[in-house]
Amino acid sequence: MLDVEVIDDPAAAVTALDPIRSRLLAELGEPASAAALATRTGLTRQKINYHLRALENRGLVVAAGERRWGGLRERLLVASASSYVVSPGALGEVGADPGRTGDRLSASYLIALAARAVREVGGMWRLARDTDKRLATLSIDTAIRFRTPAERSRFTEDLSDAVTALAARYHDETAEHGRTHRLVLVAYPMPTDT
Repeated sequence: MLDVEVIDDPAAAVTALDPIRSRLLAELGEPASAAALATRTGLTRQKINYHLRALENRGLVVAAGERRWGGLRERLLVASASSYVVSPGALGEVGADPGRTGDRLSASYLIALAARAVREVGGMWRLARDTDKRLATLSIDTAIRFRTPAERSRFTEDLSDAVTALAARYHDETAEHGRTHRLVLVAYPMPTDT
């Protein structure tokens, strides 16, 4: 089971976003049968089977074996991932795109950058898994508390200067076998409910 799966197929997104089906995905962190899910959710086994088929057809749940129950065989299913993210690519042309946002200091631009990262990394990660390769990534996540807006501004300038200097030092447009990486640094006020 994957930690996170990026859903880029519009039909799979619709399937996963259905309230009953998303509840079943949450219940399928461990293998379970339709009968066990019916008991847990209070829905009929027939209704559970209908929704499980839809989830399985979209690759959101996978077979996890069988179990004998009296004279019957029960199919066990499990979610394909612990959690899911719907890629903006599932929205097609209306998906968020930083190229359509003019204000590079706006929240909408930051959201569009994050959406592009989900779309691009999700696609490359799927390809890496399909070809049994690893995808090299780097993530830095921290929190910083500024005393004043002026300090935040100075930090932004220092960070920008440092990143510009590092990029100039390591970027080589002529490297024949080099691979270009996208670097996105973001900062936003931390939500108070975390």
